[in-house]
Formats: sequence, C-alpha cells, structure tokens
Amino acid sequence: MHHRECKGIFRPLLPLILASASPRRRELLSMLGLEFEVVVSRVDEPEPAPGDEPGGYALTAAEAKGRDVAAECPGALVVAADTVVSLEGRILGKPAGMDEAREMLRFLGGREHQVFTACFVCCPYRGVEFSFVVESGVRLKRLGREELEAYLSTGESLDKAGAYAVQGIGAFMVESITGSYTNVVGLPLSHLVDELLKRGLLTVAGGAGL
Repeated sequence: MHHRECKGIFRPLLPLILASASPRRRELLSMLGLEFEVVVSRVDEPEPAPGDEPGGYALTAAEAKGRDVAAECPGALVVAADTVVSLEGRILGKPAGMDEAREMLRFLGGREHQVFTACFVCCPYRGVEFSFVVESGVRLKRLGREELEAYLSTGESLDKAGAYAVQGIGAFMVESITGSYTNVVGLPLSHLVDELLKRGLLTVAGGAGL
C-alpha cells in the first residue's frame, strides 16, 4: 500500500482507497489534498469484445477492479477507474507493442476521438455503490514520420490508452480538448467530487489549506 496525505479543502468521511496502479490517477487525487491509500487490483483488464460500447466496456473493467479491492477492504470507500480511447466505434486500449502504438497514432492523427473514463465507487460495509462515465473529445494533429518515430522512441506510448499521454510529452500533438481535461488524464475530478459531495461521502473543510 502507498499512502498519500496533504492539506486540501476536502475531507473523505470514510477511509479512502484508490484501486489503481496509475501514477496519473494518484497525482490527480493528491491534487485535491485528500488522504488516501492505493491498493492495486489483481484483476486482469478484459479484452473488448466485438460490438462493445466504449463507456460500457470501461465501466465493466472499473467495476471488476473496484469489487476486487473492496472485497479486501469492505469498510473503506473504494474508487476504481478505467479509461479507453475510441474512434469510429473502435476501442483503443494500451498498445501491445511499438507497432500497434504506431498504428494507433496514425489512426488518431488529424481527427477528433473520444476518451471515456468510467468510475466505480463502493463501500460494501456502508451499502454504498455507484458509477458514472464521463466522455471528452480530443483532436490530435497528424504527425510527420520524424515526429511520430521520435515520440515512439520515448516509450511513453506503451502504457497509455490510445498510445499517447496528454499530460506528458504527448501534449505537443494535442490540438484541442472538448470537455474535462482530467478525464482525459484518467480521473474526472469535477464529476467525482460532485458525486461524493452529493452522497455525503466527502465534506468541505472550511478554510483548510488557505
């Protein structure tokens, strides 16, 4: 388990666990100043089946990870998420290798694609369970051969849905974003905070950190 703690304006009303190995999601949640632990699920991400809807597929994966961690920590509030990229009905997860990363970036270049992040939140002991899916649009520029190969050589593509990192070196190819930026990174903070506040699972710590 990894522990994160810093002062912020929100406080969780239950012990909070992030069920994700993603350092980007850890950084985003840390930005809120929340105290939380990281417990990584042992569940393998399923491969998309023909005809799967991107948001539904992402939600299936997030729910599987969240339930796995919640079974170990039933008294904690578990937040799990999964992010996928989609264009023309095709779901793009993490590339299996450099050739697939190259093909993905060529496919995405010059067009707007959709990024779906599904969040599954539960606490079995308190009977809490809900989920939501957020969609954003991203347009990447069409890369020349030298740009493409230089980016691939960084290795950044290999563990990112759609083979690029909007918050990393890959930012140079992003022409526009429609909707939530943090959703594209991997965790839609505004939506998550709203849902937790609405359900009384998060409170605003008056003046904290100011």
